[in-house]
Amino acid sequence: MKKVLITILIIVIVAIAALLSYVKFALPNVGDAPDLHVDITPQRVQHGEYLANHVSLCMDCHSTRDWSKYSGPMTPGTNGKGGELFNEKLGFPGTFYSKNITPANIKDWTDGEIFRTITTGEDKFGNALFPVMPYHYYGKMDKEDIYDIIAYIRSLPPIENKVPDRSIDFPMNFIVNTIPEKASFVVKPPKSDTIKYGAYLVNAAACMECHTPVKKGQVIPELAFSGGRDFHLANGVVNSANITPDKATGIGGWTAEQFVARFKAYENPANLPTMTATDVNTIMPWTMLGGMDTSDLISIYAYLQTLKPINHEVVHFVSEKDEKKQKE
Repeated sequence: MKKVLITILIIVIVAIAALLSYVKFALPNVGDAPDLHVDITPQRVQHGEYLANHVSLCMDCHSTRDWSKYSGPMTPGTNGKGGELFNEKLGFPGTFYSKNITPANIKDWTDGEIFRTITTGEDKFGNALFPVMPYHYYGKMDKEDIYDIIAYIRSLPPIENKVPDRSIDFPMNFIVNTIPEKASFVVKPPKSDTIKYGAYLVNAAACMECHTPVKKGQVIPELAFSGGRDFHLANGVVNSANITPDKATGIGGWTAEQFVARFKAYENPANLPTMTATDVNTIMPWTMLGGMDTSDLISIYAYLQTLKPINHEVVHFVSEKDEKKQKE
């Protein structure tokens, strides 16, 4: 009996080792990078700049944000330099840094390799990206919009900035390889189809990712857009807002004009208040999103109003002191 148990134990250990080896070394596997060449036309660069700065918000993470100002507007001249830190204090399983995506760092990448990275989460070297970059959402965009973003990235001034390597906690260092997936592209609806176009923009901006509570790092689908995802900042925890059309706890009582005005109030960085040590800040990139076309914001509002209303009261901010009391 003892020999049988030992044999079974050895088989189990070998099977686990084989599985971990497969996950670690055979994944991710989303397919080869496409053979792609994006024409760097003024039209593509202009639209790509709009998407990367005001819709899909690539520059939100891949630049330097000035946290001395409300909502951390982008520091001019840092477009694409990378180096923003995402660590355990912010709720991540390890230490991650946004990459330098200026030509200084990715000049040797093909357009196809950039395309695959943005839309699937597998980079030039076969590494799996942790989904702090919402590539699952970008993989559901129109290919043409991704091409425009690539054209814009190619046009950025090169910035020499060596970004530290990431460090991923166990077991996420294995799990991360299972997360990238093949893209499921769509054709962008016409702007005249307001609600469908709004839905497209909401996906491209990954609104659901921040405005949905999470469990074990995964958004809870049945609570989509109801707010309450927590973000740890310097002096406490900020919780995202409920943006479902619930009239009591969401934006069901808002007009389109009020919705647009909320964004446009922060469009000009010069109007942002300077933060003190006791002020409540937010990770919401108001200045970037405030630069979105008014018609696009109206389309987003129209789509959000079609969502299922979810009564979910969100406490916007919990101080560091109160957070400690809750854990005791």
